[in-house]
Amino acid sequence: MPRPFDSRRWRSATLLLLIALLAACAHAPPRNPLATWVPSPNHDIRRPVLIVLHYTDQDSVQQSLHTLRTANSGGPVSAHYLIGADGHIYQLVSDQLRAWHGGPGRWGTITDINSASIGIELDNDGATPFAQPQIAGLLRLLADLTTRLHIPPTQIVGHEDFAPTRKVDPGPLFPWQQLAAAGYGLWPRAPLIDPPAGFDPWMALALVGYPLDDRAATVRAFHHHYRGIEGETLDATDLRVLYSLVQTVERGDGAH
Repeated sequence: MPRPFDSRRWRSATLLLLIALLAACAHAPPRNPLATWVPSPNHDIRRPVLIVLHYTDQDSVQQSLHTLRTANSGGPVSAHYLIGADGHIYQLVSDQLRAWHGGPGRWGTITDINSASIGIELDNDGATPFAQPQIAGLLRLLADLTTRLHIPPTQIVGHEDFAPTRKVDPGPLFPWQQLAAAGYGLWPRAPLIDPPAGFDPWMALALVGYPLDDRAATVRAFHHHYRGIEGETLDATDLRVLYSLVQTVERGDGAH
């Protein structure tokens, strides 16, 4: 004997089907209404090739979470990840999407930083040493991102490295050498030796990736990253560091 029609079950099933269809539509890529959709399987997702580190320069993780989801004084801003001083990792934007964290700048041949990078914000005011639990959390995240997204471990830079006229983060207190000891970032190899005659430090800076539009600002960013000091003039130690970095890049260990 056939079962009686159950309108409630029918309505529930219809509602679930509609929800599934809406969810599928929400995740479907946009299509141009001027064209006939003939899908090809030959495509891929955005593949970032660079990781950019920032500090938040705010009072708390909660304030930073609010800013990264709304706007700051310059307009809407975001990052893929935020790491608290306690090492807790928050994700705000999918790795596949373009977050608004870099702004204008250039690193090597990369001129659209946001399209080519993953942005990581660190809860820090720039004047306080970075907490070790936070750096431990960062190292865990870097291990995941470089492995899962196939980003070269050397391709990790600070905001000021590619935008030295505008930014100073993550600043001279950031422990780049600790990251290098764990295998992340481009770092000079000991022992440092004097470069040969004719060595051009400006060409070396450009080969590493630095823009040269404002050379004093570039040297300041280089000093923050590789020596943890202030200053806008290159000295003999800088040339030794640059010569080591150039050798690493030319060997292919730090290619952009």
